[in-house]
This record gives sequence, structure tokens and C-alpha cells, in this order.
Amino acid sequence: MEPTAETVRFLLNGVPVVIENPAPTRTVLNHLREEHRRTGTKEGCAEGDCGACTVVLGELVDDRLRTRTVNACIQFLPMLDGKALFTVEYLRAGDGTLHPAQQAMVDCHGSQCGFCTPGFVMSLWDKYLEYEGRDERPRRQELADHLSGNLCRCTGYRTILDAGERMFEPPRRRFDREGVAEALRGIARQESLHLRHADGDFHAPRSLAELVRLRAENPAATLLAGGTDVGLWVNKDFRPLGDIIHLGHVAELGRIERRADRVRIGAGVSLGDAYQTMAEHYPELREMWERFASVPIRNAGTLGGNVANGSPIGDSMPWLVALGAEVVLRGPEGARTLPLETLYVGYMRKSMAAEELVEAVEVPLPRPGLLFRTYKLSKRYDSDISAVCAAFALELEGARVTSARVAYGGMAAVPSRAPACEAALVGQTWNEATLERAMRALGEDFTPLSDMRASAAYRTRTAANLLRRCFLETRPDTPLPPSRTRVFARAGDAQAPAEESIG
Repeated sequence: MEPTAETVRFLLNGVPVVIENPAPTRTVLNHLREEHRRTGTKEGCAEGDCGACTVVLGELVDDRLRTRTVNACIQFLPMLDGKALFTVEYLRAGDGTLHPAQQAMVDCHGSQCGFCTPGFVMSLWDKYLEYEGRDERPRRQELADHLSGNLCRCTGYRTILDAGERMFEPPRRRFDREGVAEALRGIARQESLHLRHADGDFHAPRSLAELVRLRAENPAATLLAGGTDVGLWVNKDFRPLGDIIHLGHVAELGRIERRADRVRIGAGVSLGDAYQTMAEHYPELREMWERFASVPIRNAGTLGGNVANGSPIGDSMPWLVALGAEVVLRGPEGARTLPLETLYVGYMRKSMAAEELVEAVEVPLPRPGLLFRTYKLSKRYDSDISAVCAAFALELEGARVTSARVAYGGMAAVPSRAPACEAALVGQTWNEATLERAMRALGEDFTPLSDMRASAAYRTRTAANLLRRCFLETRPDTPLPPSRTRVFARAGDAQAPAEESIG
């Protein structure tokens, strides 16, 4: 059966599946369990935190198959159109032989109650596929980072990490990558997806022009990118979404372009790809990249969605603002560009017309002499929302600060610069006395609130302490390496013990 505008077609464990006009907000998790009895995919949190529902998605990127983990609980069924979905049931061979990732979990006693085990196995398999055709194996810390979105409450991570290392010891199990790619070419659609349902229509345009037209015709429609936030509106708030416009098939939004003095990141580029690109230019972003949510969330969520959401605790905005990023908005009248810091005008309110959408984010490339740092404070190292997030971009001539951009998240109703702090820095010698004045000036910039993540007093004190950390790492005399200022010691850090950290 050929795909039509009102059918969703995908591969489930290699087998084509066609669904006529499904409910737009039907989750992949519920569909797997209730329609296909693929009960290895489990519901734990229903918000993308625990990893019990981890599955692997495959899709064609530049005509080659790319695989990645996502959370089935916050993916909507129509988002699978044209993709390949793999669940834990796929891994067992036809003769009943377990996959090396599964067998290693058995051999290393990596499962106790077993509820979380299928999700861990799928994350391990994803890493296994990443090393397909390579002689080397991932470091233990790399495995730990890759499992940041999987929660185990009884076995603990040591034996699971042992299994991650052990799975590479037996002869490699081949994955028919080209066969899956060929099957996806066979179900690829040319026309746009348009589902009609009593709960609302689901549109998946295939060009920016079509997207802009749909947005202008229906400015109240919900824009859906990766679903990492919108999925929670449905699962936790039970919010009806009405009509949905999905951005995932608009090619123009999925591009990363290097320009003369900046990088342009399309609004549909995943968080993982965006951070990987920016960390190549700003290595100081690597810790934030590792700590932003989890691997499955970074695989599904988008940088444009993080910006458009406008959360005061979104981890991307402080460093983007500090670096002087601009946001490109697109509407029926064309595109306009504005500094990102001016986009937010109040709590969850933005200076956008109803028919406008975020098209791209443009980030300046590093300038010679720029000192850049960004830090995150949260209760957990991995997969946690920030209490305070800070970013600093300083330029010095000798020991004198010639420019300063200081931005914080979690300190106000919107991600904000700290003008009083910046004024206390510019023109001054970058020394202890200047630091103390700038730390005090933060009290003029922010009056934070207390909530479940942190008290106002904690936020006030730690915001100033993060500025001190920046000073310790960038002071002209005897700057400290980041390994000396990090709370969490990680394998590979200079002067840090070679032990894995997770959670």
C-alpha cells in the first residue's frame, strides 16, 4: 500500500506498518504496547526521564541510515512517518539467541527487578551500532554518558557498565543497515502528511514555504518539533493540542551552515547535533552538552524549540545570549533577525507575532582573545533541570576587561543579561577586587524566587560563586584548569581520578 496524505507508514522491527488517520497525540509507547503487544517498551515516568521506554529510531539522512535513541512515551505516532522503529524484541535472533548487549546484561548480573532492563539494552545497542565496523571500543565513561537517560533503582550502574564493556567481546552481530535504508526508500513519501481527526488535524509540511503558509492560516496551531516538551503537555497536563504542525520534515530547518563569522543552526536541528557543532568551536560547551537532559532527549529535542519555548531555566539561552546570538523569525511577510536577548519580554512571552515561527539561530564564531565559560547547577549531574545556569563572555587587553556579556537562567522570569555586573567589569582590571564588586552588583540585577529546585538565597549566592569560578579559570595570573574547579571528577580530567560518574 502506497503512503497517502492520510496514512502514517513506518517500519516496525523491519516490517512495514501502515496506519490510517491515527490520533495525532497517540504516543508511540501506547501504540507499541496496545496494538502490537511489544511490551518490552515500558512506561515509567511518561515524561522522558527514566528511560524505561527507550527505543531506537532510524531515518535517512543524506540517503544514509542514521540511528538514535528516543523516548517512546513522548513521541507521537505520526512523527514516525517514513522512519524505522526498533524495540527490544528486535534484538533476539530468530533462533532465540540473545544479542551481545542482552547476553552481557545476563552475564554481568546487570538486571535485578528487570523493569528498566529493556531500556538499558536499547541504549547499549545504540552505542553498539555506533561502533559498528570499528576496531576500538567506547571508554567506560562514554558508556556512562550514553546511559544518562536510563534510570536503575535497584541494580546500580557498575554491573550495567560492565555489560556495556562485555558486549563488545563476542563476535560482532551484524545489523543490516543497507537493507533498512532500502526499505525506508521504498516507503518515502513525496507529498505532505495531513491527518484529519476529531481532536485536530496533523500537518507535516515538507518545505519552509508550506510551513509558513500553514502557520499563517492557523496561528493557533501547536508547533511540534521534537516533542520533548509538547509531549509532557499531553501526558502530564492532559492538554488538548488542537491542530498540530510538525516541523520534522522541513528540510530548510534541518541545516547547519557555516558562514563567514557565524554558524546558522536551523530550528529543526537536534540539540545533540547543535551542541556537537558548537562544541567544535567552543570547547567550553562540552560539559553543558553532556549535562543537557539526556541522550534520548538531545536526540529528539531541537535547539530552535528550546529557544522558542522561552523557559527561564532553559540551559541553551544563557550561553547563546552571552555569545551574542541572534534569532531569525519567519512569517508571511518574510524573515527578520533580532538579538536573542530581546526575544523574551516576560514569563513564557516572546516578541513574536502569532503567525511567526523561529527559523534559525545564528551564533557568532569565536574571536581572538574571547574568554568564554558556561556552568550549570542542578541537584543531579545528568538529566536534570537547572537551578542556576550562567554564561560569561569576556574580552581582555592585558589584564583589563574591555567587554563583558554576562547572562543567567533561573534568576528571573526570563533568561537575562546582568547589566550592573557587566558595568562593574568593563574597564576594570580583572582581579579579586573587581570580582568582588561584580559579585555584589549581581544583587542589583536579580531578585530570584524560591521554588522546588532552589531557594532564593541559594540562587543569589551560587550565581555570584559561578562568576568566581569564571574568574579562577580566566584570571591573568595563574588561571586554574577546569579540572580544578569542577565539582564532579570525571575520567579523563586532569588531576581527576579515573572513575566513571553517572547520575
